Amino acid sequence: MNAESDERGGVAGSAAETPAAGGVTRRTDDERPLGSRAPAFVKARRPLHLSWQVGVFLIGLAVVAVGVVMLPLPGPGWFVIFAGMAIWATEFVWAQLVLRWTKRKVTEAAQRALDPRVRRRNLALTVAGLVIAGVLIGVYIWKFGLVVPWKADQ
Repeated sequence: MNAESDERGGVAGSAAETPAAGGVTRRTDDERPLGSRAPAFVKARRPLHLSWQVGVFLIGLAVVAVGVVMLPLPGPGWFVIFAGMAIWATEFVWAQLVLRWTKRKVTEAAQRALDPRVRRRNLALTVAGLVIAGVLIGVYIWKFGLVVPWKADQ
C-alpha cells in the first residue's frame, strides 16, 4: 500500500488535514481553502479581478457600516456586521481568518454554555435574581401601594 491510498482510506495521516495541490496542507473539516471565490473568468483578468475586489469591499463596507449603526438602534446589529464580514470573506483572506476565529470562539462558548455545571450556576443566578427582584417589588408595594413612581405626585 502506498501513502496516497492510506490517506484516502484513513489509515495514515491526520483526519483533519490533507495535502492539497502543490504540497500545501489544507483543512478538510468544514473549512474551505483560503482565497478568492470569484468566478474563474474574473480571476483570469487582473483588472477585472481588482475591480471585483473593490466592489466586494465597498458592498461589505456598506453592510458593516449599517450593522454598526444598528448597534445602538433597534435591529440585528451584530448579525449584519457578521454578514458584511461574510461578504468580505468571499474575496479577502483576512476576513476569512476572522470569520474562522469567530466561528471557533462561538462554538467554544456554546459548548461551555451546555456544560451542566455552568447551566446549574446560571440557573442558580437567575433564581437568585428573580427572588431579589420579587422581594424588592414586595417591599415597594407594602410601603407605597400599587402606585407607579411616575404618577406619585401626592
